[in-house]
Amino acid sequence: MAGSSVGAVGQSRLRSLGDVPYHWGEGGARDEVLLGRDGEAGVWRALSSREFSSQVAGVAKGLIGVGVGAGDRVVLVARPGVECALVVLAAWVVRAVVVCVPPSVSAERLTYVLRDSDPAAVVLEDGRHASAVGALGRQLTDLVRVWRLDEGGLEAITRPGAYMDSTAVRFRREEQSPQDVAAVVYPVSTVVRTRGVVLTHAAVLAAAEALVERWAPEQEGRRRGDEGPGRVLMELGLWEPGALAGLVACALVRAPVGFVSRGPRLRREVREFAPRVLVCRPWLVERVFAAVRSSAPRNGWDQVDSFKVAAELAVEFDRAQRKGAWRRMSRAMYDWVYGRVREALGGQVRLVVCAGGGLSEEMDGFFNGAGVPLVQVWGVPESCGVAAAGAVEQRRAGTVGRALAGVSLQASGEGELCVRGPLLFAGYWGDEAAGGSAVWEGWLASGVAGGLDEGGFVALGRRLRTQASREPDRVREVVRAPALPAVEPDYAAVWEQRACAHPLVSQAVLIWQGRPYASALVTLAADQAEYWRLVNHRPLSMTRAELAADPDLGAEVRAAVVAANQAVPAEWAVRAFHVLAEEFTAAGGLVLADGSLRRDAVLRAFAEEIEGLYRSREVPRGE
Repeated sequence: MAGSSVGAVGQSRLRSLGDVPYHWGEGGARDEVLLGRDGEAGVWRALSSREFSSQVAGVAKGLIGVGVGAGDRVVLVARPGVECALVVLAAWVVRAVVVCVPPSVSAERLTYVLRDSDPAAVVLEDGRHASAVGALGRQLTDLVRVWRLDEGGLEAITRPGAYMDSTAVRFRREEQSPQDVAAVVYPVSTVVRTRGVVLTHAAVLAAAEALVERWAPEQEGRRRGDEGPGRVLMELGLWEPGALAGLVACALVRAPVGFVSRGPRLRREVREFAPRVLVCRPWLVERVFAAVRSSAPRNGWDQVDSFKVAAELAVEFDRAQRKGAWRRMSRAMYDWVYGRVREALGGQVRLVVCAGGGLSEEMDGFFNGAGVPLVQVWGVPESCGVAAAGAVEQRRAGTVGRALAGVSLQASGEGELCVRGPLLFAGYWGDEAAGGSAVWEGWLASGVAGGLDEGGFVALGRRLRTQASREPDRVREVVRAPALPAVEPDYAAVWEQRACAHPLVSQAVLIWQGRPYASALVTLAADQAEYWRLVNHRPLSMTRAELAADPDLGAEVRAAVVAANQAVPAEWAVRAFHVLAEEFTAAGGLVLADGSLRRDAVLRAFAEEIEGLYRSREVPRGE
C-alpha cells in the first residue's frame, strides 16, 4: 500500500460552565438531552432540547428572583437525577457555586457543611433533612430560601423568577470569568469536618475537555457513521469525584444523559435504559459479574465449571497480544455467557467507565475479553476527580490508564502519586493557608499510593491520607524525592508494541530521528492476512503486494496506527505509514538471532519507501 496518512480531532473550548447548557441545548435533530424515570408511567422519559433550555432558564430566573447572587452557594441534597442536573447547570449560569451533598448524609455532617459553606439557597430531595436545616435558624445569615423537590419540584424554584425576561440571565452570563468558583466539594468521608475543595469553572472545563479528548476517536467514529452520541447512563452522585466533570464532558459532545442510584431496581433500570456508555463505580460491574455467574446453568455433567472456564478464557483473550482465528473461535464457543453480560448492561453498551479505580485486573480483563469495552478513571477531589483515564485502544488491565492531556503524574520515592495540571483545585474553602501549602510549584501530593510503568500506565495502591497534606515541607519532599522517574519512556518501543497488538500487524518500525515528523513501516502477519483475504472475498490470485495495497486492508492497519498514536505523546505520533508485502526475516538480514530487528538494516533496505512518506503532504496526528 502507498503511504497513508492519519488525521486529527479538535475540540472547541467554552468560556465558562455557564455556556454549557446553551451548548448542550443546541441539539438540532437529535432531541434528547436529559432522561429521567417517569414514576407514573414506569418508563424513561427524555427531555427535549427545547424543554431543557426552557427549564434551565426558568430555574436560573428563580434563583435570581430570590436573591442568589454571583458567588453565593446553593446546597443540593438529593439523589442524582434530571432535577439535580438542571439546578446545577442553572446555578452555573447565574454564577452561583454548587455544593452537592449525598441524601444519606448524617444530620451532624450536613450541619457542618451548611455552617461552613453558608449557602443562600438549599434544595432538598424530601423532608428527611428539613429539621437539620431548620435547626440552624439564624446561624445561616445568607440563607434566603429552602426548597423541597417532593413539594412543588422545579416549579417551586422557577416561580420567583416567572416575571423576569431573559435579560437578567444574560447579564449574569456576560459577567462570567473562567476563574469564578463553580463548586465546593466536600469529600465523602466518615470524618465530619473535612475541608471543602474549591473548583473553578476553568478547572472543571479542563477536566471535561481532557476526558473528551481521551475518548475522541470513538466519538469521531460515531460521527462518521452518521450517528449521534449514544445515551450515557451515570451511576454517580454529583457529589462524587469526577461526576461534575463527567456531566460537562457529556454536554460538550451533546450526549443524552440519564441517572440511576443504588437500589433494588438498579439492574432493571440499567437494562431498560440500554446505555451506549455506562459510567459507574466498580461495585456495579462486580455485581453484574456475580449475577451472571449465579444464573449460569448448572444442569448436566459439564455445566458446573462452564462459567469459570468462560471467565478464564475471556481474561486470556484480553491479555493476548495477537487474537488469531483460533482464539476467536475458542472465545465464540462461550458467547452464550458473554451475551448474558451484555444483556445485563442493556445490550447496547459500547463503553463502561469505572470511576475511582480499584477494579481488579481479572475483572477488568473479563469484561474486555467478553466484548464489553471497559476502562477505568482515577483522580482525587482536588483534581476534579480525574487525572488518569484509559481508552478502549489505550489500556492495560488492572490500571487506570495514562495521564490525561495537559496532566503530569509521577510517583514519589515513598510511592505517592503527585498530580500537576490545569484541572487542579483553587484551594480549600475558608482555609487559604491550607490550600496554598497543599500545592508546591504546581504539584499536588494526592495522598494515594501508586506507580507508573514504562508506558505511563498508572497502578493504584492504598489511600495514605484523606486529603492533601497541610505541611509545605511534606509536599516539597514528595515532589523532590530522589526516586522520581527521570528517564523518559522509550516511546518508539511503546508505539511499536501497541501497533503490533493488532492481529494483522506482524512488525512495526518507527522512524523519527532527523525527520520532520514520525512515520512507520508495517509488515503483515502472514496467517492473519490470509484469513482476512478469505473473509473479505479477495481472489486467491492476488499477490502479497496487491493484498498489501488493498484500501480496505489499509483501513484496518490505519486503525492499529491510530490506536498506537494514542499511547504516545503528540510529537511521537505517526503521521504517515507504509505497509510492506513481506515480513522482515533473518534470512533477509533484517532480524537478529534473538528475534529483534536490525533497525539500521531495515532503514537502508527500505530507504526509497521511507523517502516516499516524506514527499507526501504532512498531516496532523490521530484520527
